Amino acid sequence: MSRSQRSTASLATAVILLLLLVVTVWWLNRESVASPPPTQPTPELAGLIIAPAGTMSGYSRDRFPHWAGNADSCDTREIVLQRQGTAVARDSKCRATSGKWLSPYDGVELTDASKVDIDHVVPLAEAWRSGAAKWNDERRKQFANDLNHPQLVAVTAASNRSKSDQDPAEWKPPAKTYWCTYARSYIEVKAAYSLSVDQKEHDALASMLTSCPAA
Repeated sequence: MSRSQRSTASLATAVILLLLLVVTVWWLNRESVASPPPTQPTPELAGLIIAPAGTMSGYSRDRFPHWAGNADSCDTREIVLQRQGTAVARDSKCRATSGKWLSPYDGVELTDASKVDIDHVVPLAEAWRSGAAKWNDERRKQFANDLNHPQLVAVTAASNRSKSDQDPAEWKPPAKTYWCTYARSYIEVKAAYSLSVDQKEHDALASMLTSCPAA
């Protein structure tokens, strides 16, 4: 092989090696973008007990007395309507007669209180499956009327009924912009009442938390 041939062969080899290097770097960067590292659960989520869901044996909504009356004669439903509405007017029996409510689940604005549902962020049946079956009725009443934790939210009837008693592995708010708030509220309530989550529920909550703004 002549010197010029050897030179040409060396150049060709160098070009091939350079192309291989470029392709390798491109592939590694592509994999990095396509497969971001898994997010770590928040301390609150990590603190929840993971356990299989219990049975529905013995469950009834009547075991969770809700919309209990309060000292000012307003029941829990009316208090939530007052808190979460805008320009809410009430009659002598504390019933909302006018106002505006924005359903965070689907972004729909309501102006008729009778069309507003009050949703339990952690559904009553879900609570039963994750620990509330062992509570007494007074504890269940407290849970169903909790005004101190983000357990009660005014929403459209359509979104409330679509959700029913499903956990976050089975149902998420149609408005993705609310996923962060919803997941945090759900976790806070479960933690406050020492309720467990199953693995799929835990993973769905972790996924929803990725929508939260960076700290």
